Amino acid sequence: MMIKRFILGVMAALLLTQVALAQNFPSRPIKIVVPFGPGGVADLTARTVAQKMAQSLGQAVVIENKPSAGGIVASDLVAKAEPDGHTLLLMSNGSAVSAGLFKSLPFDTVRDFAPVSTLGFFDIAIVTSAESKFKTFAELLSYAKANPGKLNIGSINIGSTQNLAAELFKTTSGADMQIVPFNGTPAVITALRGGQIDAAVEILGPVMSQINAKALRALVVTGEQRAAVLPDVPTAKESGLPTYVAASWNALAAPAKTPRDVIARLNKEIVAAVNSPDVKKRLHDLNVEARASTPEQAADLLGSEIKRWGDVIVRAKIQKQ
Repeated sequence: MMIKRFILGVMAALLLTQVALAQNFPSRPIKIVVPFGPGGVADLTARTVAQKMAQSLGQAVVIENKPSAGGIVASDLVAKAEPDGHTLLLMSNGSAVSAGLFKSLPFDTVRDFAPVSTLGFFDIAIVTSAESKFKTFAELLSYAKANPGKLNIGSINIGSTQNLAAELFKTTSGADMQIVPFNGTPAVITALRGGQIDAAVEILGPVMSQINAKALRALVVTGEQRAAVLPDVPTAKESGLPTYVAASWNALAAPAKTPRDVIARLNKEIVAAVNSPDVKKRLHDLNVEARASTPEQAADLLGSEIKRWGDVIVRAKIQKQ
């Protein structure tokens, strides 16, 4: 009886502590740890949302950039942070990729984080040079199937979202093609325009200026729907590959043991920020579709992406790092 009372007392004390924490949240500035360097789409997305959140929370929301291979440094820092909602991680599909790409991680991508909300989604496109003989996706696909091993598809480094999206294109189409990795988007663009590769898989934002300048041609986008900035460019689903869908995304997550009331408060603030007209416009200008979610939806997305990209890594026989 005494033991039961003791356990109930401890549980009550913990509950009161969590309630008090939620009521006083936030009690100091919130830090969002970004696993990329400053100035990129992910960093600018986080900064845009953070600025809006700070206005309603009455506390600063600061960005701390911690770039590293696979985002491991940033993720490990947040996984081990105090679970009080004051330290958040900018997750991405890169977080899902890392779960299947590395032999071991100092954290568990599912168990050690509590996803709070998605922030935005950005399109991936298959592009060619404007001088390419391939004027449509159907022509590219037809050539790849009729000429095994001859079509060269460029992407940035092995294991990146773009590289895995290219591998997914290969396996989904059933065509034998060569995936050629480069050390960055500028090198991909140079190879495309120089005719060293036939096409490339790249996030739309970094190549939009080349598309607008008529130096590159977007054949398809690979999301669920057409890109707002390229309404005349069809999706791969519309163009002969109904099961080929790949998009990039960002979300915010807290350490796993963060109290539910704190997660709920953060979610409320993030949803309000992402849905505000000025944030939507700013993200649209970055070629990002602003889209918030519930914590459950964000967790489901992470889980499904881990499985999807893990399967791609296995099928492509990419060696784990």
